[in-house]
This record gives sequence, C-alpha cells and structure tokens, in this order.
Amino acid sequence: MLNDDERRFSSPQSVTRVIQILEALCASPTPIGLAQLSRTLNAPKSSIAALLRGLAEADFVIPTEGVYRLGPAAYGLGSALLEARRRLQSSSFVREGMVRLAERSGETVLFAVRDSSGDTLTYVDVIESRNTVRFAVSVGDRRPLYCTAGGRVLLAALPDEELQSYLQRLKPEQLTTKTETNKRKLTEIIAAAREARVAQTLDQAADGVNGTASVIRDAAGTVIGAIIAAAPSSRLQDRGAELARLVLEEATAISRSLGFRTPPLTRAG
Repeated sequence: MLNDDERRFSSPQSVTRVIQILEALCASPTPIGLAQLSRTLNAPKSSIAALLRGLAEADFVIPTEGVYRLGPAAYGLGSALLEARRRLQSSSFVREGMVRLAERSGETVLFAVRDSSGDTLTYVDVIESRNTVRFAVSVGDRRPLYCTAGGRVLLAALPDEELQSYLQRLKPEQLTTKTETNKRKLTEIIAAAREARVAQTLDQAADGVNGTASVIRDAAGTVIGAIIAAAPSSRLQDRGAELARLVLEEATAISRSLGFRTPPLTRAG
C-alpha cells in the first residue's frame, strides 16, 4: 500500500519528477545515489525510489551498487529526440526556401523526396503560383524519376553503381509525345544534371508542363529531397535560364542553412 509521499507522486506530478531524475543523471559526471537524488530534487526517498524502480524496469536507468546511471533506453530516447528536432528544423528551412523561390519566380514550387522503392518520387510540400495559368499538383502525388526534373536531379545525386542499377531495371513509358525513353540519352541527361546541379524538363511527364529542379543536402551531405519550380511550358522558352538560376540559388541557400558547406552562389537580380 502506498504511503502519503508515494501516493502524492503517483500522479501527473510524477511525470515531472521522472523528467527531473533523468535531467539530474544527465547533468552528473558520475552515477548518483538515492540520497543525493532526494536532496537534489527535494523529494522523499520513498517516492524517488518508486520512480527509479519503474525507470530501471524500462531500461531508462541502471542501478549499480547503490547508485544509478542512465540506461540504453534513455540514450535511445535522446537520439530519437535529436532526430525529431533535425527533421523539424529541416522542414522549416525547406519551407522558408520554398516561399522565397515562389516569391522570386512567381511559379509553383514543390519539394519532392525519393520513395523507398527507389523508382518514384513523392511531392511532400507545395506552394502554388498566384498566376491564373499555373501548374497544380497535390501533396502525396507520385511521379517517375526518369521523366521529371526532380527525379533527374535525385538520380544525378546517386552513386554511379546505384544509378546504373536503376537504369538497368528501368522500363520507361511514353507518357507524352516528348517523353525521353532512350536509356542512353537518359544517361547523358542525368550526367548533364549532375554537372550543372540543376535539371529542366519540358513536356516530359505531362503535356504543357515544365520543371526546374535542384537537390537539397543536409549537414552530412545527404540528399534529403529536391526543390522544384513548375510552370506551364509556354513560360520556359523565355525564362529557362532565369528559373535554373533561381532554383539553384535557393537549393544552395537551403542546404547551407542545414549545415552543408559549398561555395555560395553569387546572386544576380
């Protein structure tokens, strides 16, 4: 049966106390005993001991000769929290860059990631153009890699062995009259995108649509996705070079904000 102290800590307050215990163990360079934890947290030994038993059963702490240190579950939670923070920061920086690109280009801007299958991409964020005539796509839509600007820069960022594996299993379909299906030519197009760090397509995945894309990298240099400016094909004839420059500038700026270090591009205009 719980005494008064234990009953008081078998409540929402005990959640706070658990966090305080873990914080105390994190801050200490050496394992901590029950008496020291009780003094540090200004809490009864009986209540602290009850919480420590639960933490030990879940591997958040490890008791050793009367003292306690962090256990593997605590380190696992810490890693998960750091990864969650990284994802949140990444999505925030990517979104900010998309907004800038949409404002500077006046076109629809998308962020796409390569799917686990390795053969398609998914649009995970979209900012639509304010133009009356504009490209429209929904979050969650999927497209093949070989015929989209985003897909081609994602392919260009792959190691040669992985790219060759993709091309060998690829069975390209003629989605429009202009869709490139010749594997040799696709290899050349992807190589050019790798060199230029940007890819452009015209009426490849759908009639009347052009795309301009560049990859975004994190601090480790890992490609996390591609930023794309999409517009009606009629506007690419006059703005192709401008859109390529704008997309590459914003992809570079976002990557740098995520910690990836390359020489900054010089903005013009």
